[in-house]
Amino acid sequence: QVQLVESGGGLVQPGGSLRLSCAASGFAFSSYAMSWYRQGPEKERELVAQIGSLGLLTNYADSVKGRFTISRDNAKNTVFLQMNSLKPEDTAVYYCNARRSLGTTYDYWGQGTQVTVSS
Repeated sequence: QVQLVESGGGLVQPGGSLRLSCAASGFAFSSYAMSWYRQGPEKERELVAQIGSLGLLTNYADSVKGRFTISRDNAKNTVFLQMNSLKPEDTAVYYCNARRSLGTTYDYWGQGTQVTVSS
């Protein structure tokens, strides 16, 4: 059974930091690209950051470049999102995604974790 379980969300003041984790199970984690998406209030879901299967390639949304860092530990089947200098506009539900496209596309999602940036 495929599972992606996010954790680490919460309430933080502007300028603060949070570290999100996504623990994966039920599939070949090290063969999948991993991403973090977010969906703010009354907004569409957007890509925040992505990392290749070996952790060598990363990509970020312009809005988080220089503040967020995505990383992964293939030995522990976990992907992380370090979020620094948080802003109120970062408030959203953050979702973990696993994707592999090799002929057939495999696409898995976590249940999401709430991040609220407010004073």
